[in-house]
Amino acid sequence: MEGRDGDVRVGANMYGERQPIGTVAQTEDGNDYTEAPPAPLFEARELTSWSFFRAGIAEFVATFLFLYVTVLTVMGVAKSPSKCSTVGVQGIAWSFGGMIFALVYCTAGISGGHINPAVTFGLFLARKLSLTRAVFYIIMQCLGAICGAAVVKGFQSNQYERLGGAANTLNKGHSEVDGLGAEIVGTFVLVYTVFSATDAKRNARDSHVPILAPLPIGFAVFLVHLATIPITGTGINPARSLGAALAYNKDQAWDNHWIFWVGPFIGAGLAALYHQIVIRAIPFKSTK
Repeated sequence: MEGRDGDVRVGANMYGERQPIGTVAQTEDGNDYTEAPPAPLFEARELTSWSFFRAGIAEFVATFLFLYVTVLTVMGVAKSPSKCSTVGVQGIAWSFGGMIFALVYCTAGISGGHINPAVTFGLFLARKLSLTRAVFYIIMQCLGAICGAAVVKGFQSNQYERLGGAANTLNKGHSEVDGLGAEIVGTFVLVYTVFSATDAKRNARDSHVPILAPLPIGFAVFLVHLATIPITGTGINPARSLGAALAYNKDQAWDNHWIFWVGPFIGAGLAALYHQIVIRAIPFKSTK
């Protein structure tokens, strides 16, 4: 027993926090990383910068490609008489998760690789980007999603109408509360993963984190789809839900559409608060 207690003490000393959260981690002395200053609410100079518009274009193109590939995947599963002859639900989840992994990797250095208004909203609440940029990103994401779904419909109009166009709807046996809860928790998982994967403190400690950041984000999307496809078809991305709903434009696509906006924004807000206040304790200062 005595030896075991000794092992515990040695382990605690050997693997302790290098920067205690809420104290030294938020001071200027002894930091092994640089915490970016909070973004201003409005930055007028952004509107005259090419990098600002380039980032918006990157968000548009990424969301366009995201909808194009994932909607085609969902339609391929829906039109098959046997789920065993297609990629199935697991394949749909891999399509969404894999595309997010690839697109975040491609666009992270340009726009941050949001590809989702809920992610943008969460990062805005955490003061990672200005309101100007957040609104611009959300507009470009929605436009990209609408265009992506519209191109699929343009290529396969009859099949798109017949197969539902990958529009998010509540599945039979589930209430609005079920759908809202699934969207809140699913988006929380995604946005919390985004915060953790892009944390400046972790990036400084583990040099591989910036390189691998798209992987856990894509994997989070994959896992959430496995869990919530049977409930809502999985939204967790208001732009994705809007693009598919507009292209399909049937009553069932609009009946509970509010869930796919309210749920993700609540989930993103909760994830931002949890990561910033509880995990990182950024609002708190050292008592020294």
